[in-house]
Amino acid sequence: MAHEHKLEIFRGLVKFKSNVTKIWGVLIFLTIVTAIEVALGIAKPAFLVETSFLSMKLLNWIFIILTLVKAYYIAWDFMHLRDETKGLRRSVVWTGVFLIAYLTFILLAEGDYVYEVFKNGFVTWNF
Repeated sequence: MAHEHKLEIFRGLVKFKSNVTKIWGVLIFLTIVTAIEVALGIAKPAFLVETSFLSMKLLNWIFIILTLVKAYYIAWDFMHLRDETKGLRRSVVWTGVFLIAYLTFILLAEGDYVYEVFKNGFVTWNF
């Protein structure tokens, strides 16, 4: 009654012969994404820091997106969402998508409001 897990990643583009090699492949992918995040955090390219999109620096958007990619991939492969029924996968993924979108909206709206209050001088920067 053992359930066989799929030994492929990236929708079948990369296939592995055993679970051990698949774990190493996923580890390498997650390491590369993390290395990109760390390199961008250390280098902080000027065009990414100076460019804004929806009141937030483009570099911060890249960090958020890469973090979501890692979280999704960890859930998809290591929590075996790939092997679940379509309804359960959708309920888990869409709930997370809507929650993250809502929290990002709150972060941007409230953060921009606080910035504008301090910028206009109604309250001073005393901390």
